[in-house]
Amino acid sequence: MSIGQLSKHQSLGLSDEQAIQMYTYMNLARKYDERAFMLQRAGKVPFHVSGIGQEAGQVGMAFAMQPRKDYFLPYYRDYAFVLSIGVTVRDLMLALFSKAEDPSSGGRQMPGHFGDKKLNIVTGSSPVTTQVPHAVGFALAAKMKKQEFVSIATFGEGSSNQGDFHEGCNFAGVHKLPVIFVCENNQYAISVPLHKQISGKIADRAIGYGFPGYQVDGTDALEVYRLMKEARARAIEGEGPTLIEIVTYRISPHSTSDDDMLYRTKEEVAFNRQNDGILKYKQYLEDCGIWSEEQDLELQEKHKKEVHEATQYAEAAPYPKPEDTLLHVYAEGDGQ
Repeated sequence: MSIGQLSKHQSLGLSDEQAIQMYTYMNLARKYDERAFMLQRAGKVPFHVSGIGQEAGQVGMAFAMQPRKDYFLPYYRDYAFVLSIGVTVRDLMLALFSKAEDPSSGGRQMPGHFGDKKLNIVTGSSPVTTQVPHAVGFALAAKMKKQEFVSIATFGEGSSNQGDFHEGCNFAGVHKLPVIFVCENNQYAISVPLHKQISGKIADRAIGYGFPGYQVDGTDALEVYRLMKEARARAIEGEGPTLIEIVTYRISPHSTSDDDMLYRTKEEVAFNRQNDGILKYKQYLEDCGIWSEEQDLELQEKHKKEVHEATQYAEAAPYPKPEDTLLHVYAEGDGQ
């Protein structure tokens, strides 16, 4: 690496401490994800959707945003993203075990369907892409109220073929709304590979709606951060939306209900695992002289303990009461 590359995070306005913090969130998300997968296989929880392989890009985009000011509409693989803006591993575990204390839904939603009012995380639904027009609505509110916040919607490349995506982009482009559309292109829409879904670049679709689109390597956290920071600045300055296509790879199966070896090979997965964004970013920190193997071992143990304690807490926590089934579903009281 050259000297310029070694200090890339500093040239982007990130301190050494922030650069290290980015790595800690990537690693924590991976540890949670691996534990969640094991818990499902052990019969402790019914279902898990993995985000392994997508952590670097998620952390990069999260660090470019303003937590508790901007509004976030993530999709179900965004563990590293939500951890970076304030969600805890305990929160994720409570959702995984469907417990009453789950801050997203009180144990009513599938895991990975994030929602937290105090963190401005807007609750999501299982039908894909519904979060895109919702994010546009938040951006419209920002413009109408003349408030300086940005909304961000993340989604997979399969979602970019849905009507909600195109309607959201068109409306946002017409009204120059402060919204960032982030497509986490992980190469598969469940079992359908990219070449059977899309004939060109997803990022190029932005041209038709009158705003810029960029394709970026999703294993390069700092490049994702740079583009997201620029997109947010454009939005705040009234220049409208941006579409960012983060090219990554889904290392795990689509979900714990999926047999991915029916549509891809072990060799393909192993090849892409070698391009792990977390390992690349760790090497970058070491090359910068701000991280060491000793520090890394300490971090691994710390996160292992944190995930273990969160698992124990969530497993022991109470389930929702049957009598609370209709809580927050219908209006209560006199409606005043």
